[in-house]
Amino acid sequence: MPDRHFSARAATEGRQHAFDVTGPDFETAAFEFVDRWHPAPDEDGEVEVMVTDTETGERHCFRIDLGSGEAEACG
Repeated sequence: MPDRHFSARAATEGRQHAFDVTGPDFETAAFEFVDRWHPAPDEDGEVEVMVTDTETGERHCFRIDLGSGEAEACG
């Protein structure tokens, strides 16, 4: 599957702090963002990452536990 282009940011930060990332899917792009830019975690050691497909505008939000490396959809 070819890489797609996404814009990713910490959900608590404005769009001016978004970064371009590539990956085969939204979740991979969210992890790529966390690995590269290390957003500040909340008190539970988690970050919420908003990922937007730059071609379609489709968006997904992921809550990533920095301790376990697990991700789930934002609630």
